Amino acid sequence: MKEIERKKRILKLNNVLKRLFPDAKIALKYKTNWELLVAVVLSAQSTDKQVNKVTEKLFKKYKSFEDYLKVDVREFEEDIRSTGFYHTKAKNILATAKIIKEKNKSKVPNTMQELTELKGVARKTANIILSNAFGKVEGIAVDTHVRRFALKFDLTDSRDPKKIEQDLMAILPKTQWANFSYRVIEYGRQVCTARKHECLGHPLTKIYTKAANIWPRAK
Repeated sequence: MKEIERKKRILKLNNVLKRLFPDAKIALKYKTNWELLVAVVLSAQSTDKQVNKVTEKLFKKYKSFEDYLKVDVREFEEDIRSTGFYHTKAKNILATAKIIKEKNKSKVPNTMQELTELKGVARKTANIILSNAFGKVEGIAVDTHVRRFALKFDLTDSRDPKKIEQDLMAILPKTQWANFSYRVIEYGRQVCTARKHECLGHPLTKIYTKAANIWPRAK
């Protein structure tokens, strides 16, 4: 019964999201599949705005994939420092570059299994890469916006991103998966932000009024 209600609810929510943000898409800026991978890894615990600021300089400094194979990790850490967690991100990106060179002939892999075997690449990152680089839709990217949205509108009983993704995939038709995350992200940025506020009059809260009193914790 709950799943049936959630299926009906998410369709109504998504229809409004499509009207509000018909052109919603990834905000990260990149030119190649490798640059997309780098940008998405850098976006963890950071904002797209900050990542784009960093990669504007980064992608000019490291013009080719091979450049990442030669850079010293300490130098690279300084290049990406302002995105946060730069020690781990630098280590993962440079290790991933070596793996891709050795196992994939310097090409970003195009399967979920291969991508999630890379350093610093979990399902969320893999979903974004598959969708934007290869036009493959295998799941729904669950970031902090999507997680908060799913909990606020009672679309899941879990707080774990992996389980939330599975729950959303079960109630939303696959044809709607591709841009769902980006519309939810825009809604979270432009309409209903994470900071507690009055949201009873928001477009989606009108569909599910209980959401006005639900404020999911960050973790």
